Amino acid sequence: MELEFLGTGAGVPAKHRNVTSTALRLLDERNAVWLFDCGEGTQMQILHSTIRPRKIEKIFITHLHGDHIYGLPGLISSRSFQGGASPLEIYGPIGIEEFVRTVLRISQTKLSYPLVFHEITKEGILFKDKQFTVSCRRLDHGIESFGYRVEEASHQGELQVEALTALGIKPGPVFGRLKKGEIVTLEDGRQINGGDYVGEAKKGRTVTILGDTRLCANSILLAENADVLVHESTFNKDEAKMARAYFHSTTVQAAEVAKQAQVKRLLLTHISARYVGKDITNLANEAKAVFPNTVIVKDFDVIDVPFAEKGDQDVVRK
Repeated sequence: MELEFLGTGAGVPAKHRNVTSTALRLLDERNAVWLFDCGEGTQMQILHSTIRPRKIEKIFITHLHGDHIYGLPGLISSRSFQGGASPLEIYGPIGIEEFVRTVLRISQTKLSYPLVFHEITKEGILFKDKQFTVSCRRLDHGIESFGYRVEEASHQGELQVEALTALGIKPGPVFGRLKKGEIVTLEDGRQINGGDYVGEAKKGRTVTILGDTRLCANSILLAENADVLVHESTFNKDEAKMARAYFHSTTVQAAEVAKQAQVKRLLLTHISARYVGKDITNLANEAKAVFPNTVIVKDFDVIDVPFAEKGDQDVVRK
């Protein structure tokens, strides 16, 4: 599980930051990518990554401001041109289907795959299968804006192969039954309890990705004990009044959410183009004073989301 940041800017594209889009790469888990928001130019950003549009399985839109949705029609069209055949599911506030279908209709765009829309009418679970649960809550942005929480199911413990081999049991169908926890009677009459030879289950990971928002209680609820919190940081700590007026958050407010929610790491995005160079360092230091394990992400940063036993430090690569 990895997060790849395709756009980390606020409002309008800048030379050093494109507008918002975050990819949750689930290639090992389900050979798929989930996209959170799709600002203008997202498909161009994807060209500079290893992401293939046909691998995008779901798109979650936080809110309908242009810097979060203007890239959708182009990406949807390109996914069709580039061999996408599987359905694409789009989750978001009421109006997202009308926006997309209107653009496709007026441009006479024909797709090679079906679009499935899930317009959000209430908070709660949006999607659940054996691997993942995705839930949402409303945030405070002056327009309907949602935050998303992605929870991974626990992984089954590993079969203790060496211990079984030492008992003279050879790999094969018996191993499969033992891994399921079954009691197996061997040819020599011995009974082996699979539960005795399966390690502890590995707790799944939790990633919280918030839309634009003021400081609010739902942000904390969504982020509770998350492995990673992705939070907007449009203003510095001295601009709290402006942040509130424009329904956004400051660096310190984002850090307060991370601290109260007891997350493992905080990733700040949605950075104003006003901040460059040393300004970014200052923003990071403001947040770290409240929540030390904070990173201000850049376009194309790829951040691994490790299991708990691998430690609490971010792994960031280009």
